[in-house]
Amino acid sequence: MPGEGVPLRVYDTSSGEVRQVSPGPQARLYVCGITPYDATHLGHAATYVTFDVLQRVWRDNGSTVHYVQNVTDVDDPLLERAERDGVDWRDLAARETALFREDMTALAVLPPDEYVSVVDSVPDIAADVAKLLDSGHAYRVPVAAGDGAGEDIYFDVSADDRFGEVSGWSRDQMLAVYAERGGDPDRPGKRDPLDPLLWRAARAGEPSWDGGPLGKGRPGWHAECTTIALRSLGMGFDVQGGGTDLIFPHHEMSAVQAEGLTGEWPFAQVYVHQAMVGLDGEKMSKSRGNLVLVSRLRHDGRDPMAVRLALLARSYRSDWAWTEALLTDAEARLDRWRRAVSRPTGPDATATVAALRERLADDLDTPGALTVVDGWVDQQLATGGSVPAGDGVPAAGDLGTALDDDAPALVARAVDALLGVQLLPQP
Repeated sequence: MPGEGVPLRVYDTSSGEVRQVSPGPQARLYVCGITPYDATHLGHAATYVTFDVLQRVWRDNGSTVHYVQNVTDVDDPLLERAERDGVDWRDLAARETALFREDMTALAVLPPDEYVSVVDSVPDIAADVAKLLDSGHAYRVPVAAGDGAGEDIYFDVSADDRFGEVSGWSRDQMLAVYAERGGDPDRPGKRDPLDPLLWRAARAGEPSWDGGPLGKGRPGWHAECTTIALRSLGMGFDVQGGGTDLIFPHHEMSAVQAEGLTGEWPFAQVYVHQAMVGLDGEKMSKSRGNLVLVSRLRHDGRDPMAVRLALLARSYRSDWAWTEALLTDAEARLDRWRRAVSRPTGPDATATVAALRERLADDLDTPGALTVVDGWVDQQLATGGSVPAGDGVPAAGDLGTALDDDAPALVARAVDALLGVQLLPQP
C-alpha cells in the first residue's frame, strides 16, 4: 500500500501504561492457545482477531513476525470431557484443534508460524522443571496415599522477588481467584498456597510421560507456556497476549518461572490482554456453557467477515456482551463496504488509509478504524453533500473530492491488509 505504517502503541498490563512497542526486524509474539475440548466461541475469536490485527500492524511497519501459539492438548478439562463423552482424549484434542483452525481460517486470522503442542513439548518441559528443582526454585510434595506413587513438583513463589509485577495484584486479590482459575491453594504440603504446580505425578487413569528425575507424570499448566515461549522466542520477546483471565495466575506464573530458569527479566516486554466477551450478563466460557460458537454461526450461513467486523467494533480493552443485533449491524456495514468498493471509481483514499493506520497504531483502536472506513464509504455512496468530520473521520476535503479510479481497490486492499476483512471475491 502507498504511504508508511505507524509505530504501534498498546496498553501494557504490567506497567499500566500505553507504550510504544519497538520490535527489531523480527517481532516476536506469543499468544496463549486453546485447550481443545470444545468448539471455538466468540470469546476465543475476539482474542485471536485482536492479536491478528496487532501482527498486521507490525507487518505494515515492515517487521517480519514470529508468532507462536501453544495448544494445551493435555489438561484436566480435556481429560474430564473425554471421559464424560466416552472418547479418547487424543481424538477429542485432534478434532477440536482442527475445528479451531478452520474457524480461524474462516475469520481470516493469519496463522501462527508455530502451533506448539504441549504433548510434543513434554521432554523440554520436564527438563526445565528439573532445572528449577536443581536451582532451588522448586520443591517436591509427596502424593497423598491412595492417589498413587511419586511426587508433585511446585514452584516456590517466595524464591522470586518479582512475583506480582506482571499483574500488579495484591496477595488477597490473588487468593480470591486462585482456586477458580486452576490453582490448588489448599493442597497439603505446599510452602505457600499460591505456589503453582509444575509437574503432576502420574495418577491411575491419567496419561503420563517419563520425566526422568521427576518420575512419571505430566506438565502443570503454566510450565508449558514458560518452556514453549523460551524455546521458540527466547527471553524478552516483544508481546505476550491472551485474555484478561490469564493475567493471574497464568501470565504471572509463566513470567517468574522463566526468570527462575534464566535469571533474566522481563519474560515479555509488553503484556496485552483482551477483555472478556459476555452473554446474558456473564462471561462467555466453556465451563458455564453460555457459548456462541463460531462454527455454529458459520453453519447457519452467517458471513465470517461480518462476525469479524462485529468483533472489531468493540475495543479489545473493554468487556462487552454479544447480541444478535451486533451481528446484524455488522452484516449491514459489510454490505455497504462491499457496495462501495465494487464501484469503478471513488473519492481519493490516501487520507483514509493514513487515518486507518493511525487508529490501529493507537492502542489497536479498531472501532475508530471502522469509523474511518465508514467515512470514505459514506462519501462514496452519497449522491451529494459531504461527510461531517469528527470521531476520527477525515473531513470531506481531506478525503478528496476528485474521483480516483484506484480508490475503491486501495480501500479494499487496506481493509483486507490491516483489518483482515475481505471485501472483494477471493481468487
